Amino acid sequence: MEYYKLLNLRKEPFSTSPDPAFFYYSYEHKECLNRLEIALRLRRGLSVILGDVGTGKTTICRMLIQKFAQEKENFIIRLILDPMFKSEFEFLKTLSDSFGIDSTARSSFEYKNDLQNFLLQKGAAEKKIVVLLIDEGQKLTPTYIEVLRTLLNYETNEFKLLQLVIFAQQEFLHKMKRQPNFLDRVSLGYVINPLNEEDTKGLIKFRLKTAGLNSEKILFTEKAMKLIYIHTQGFPRRITTFCHDALIKMLREDKKVVDEKLVLDIIRNEVNWYAR
Repeated sequence: MEYYKLLNLRKEPFSTSPDPAFFYYSYEHKECLNRLEIALRLRRGLSVILGDVGTGKTTICRMLIQKFAQEKENFIIRLILDPMFKSEFEFLKTLSDSFGIDSTARSSFEYKNDLQNFLLQKGAAEKKIVVLLIDEGQKLTPTYIEVLRTLLNYETNEFKLLQLVIFAQQEFLHKMKRQPNFLDRVSLGYVINPLNEEDTKGLIKFRLKTAGLNSEKILFTEKAMKLIYIHTQGFPRRITTFCHDALIKMLREDKKVVDEKLVLDIIRNEVNWYAR
């Protein structure tokens, strides 16, 4: 039996999968989503969202897709999860295929023409907002960044034909600085910071409630959550992983609540493990 069923929960509360149903609207994430929505609706072009590992970039990406899923008549949204390609040709072919372009291109030049025609037809003629989301953007090479810069050049007198959102780790900023013509095109730059203590506690409570926890039941004490915040430094992925381990330990030790002592035990074990 799954451990969460022993707690009378419907779902696993602390899965690290980017499930939009468990997305907690912290100040950082809410602000990021709001700014992205405005940038996309106004067709501002290039948006770059930076954040360390585990700050919630991928989850925000999925939330963005979900947010516009009900506006298919106005939006065309495509996602590239991992921009690792063997060549510029393969990268362009992937872009073409993802947008459903019926292409017979045999060269990068021909693919660029196909993409330009697609953007002109969908973005200008049909007035659709064409969005390309790229996760793990720090993996983009200078060649692929230049391809994207070229695509961002396609515009009307009023707006960009391609709305590009890149989610990347902080190191991507250094790559952009080496390509100033691309950096200059950033209309929205946002850095996702870790959660504060209040939002850390809010995330824990929200996930438990979403998983089906009775509102009158407490599984984490206030002191335990404070320690979790201090230990994880507010990184959402670390918080969810730690809370998962805490619930498992709580059940294994036949306890009713995750308290300060239990959290400290896990922290000591982690310290000992890393000290090996």
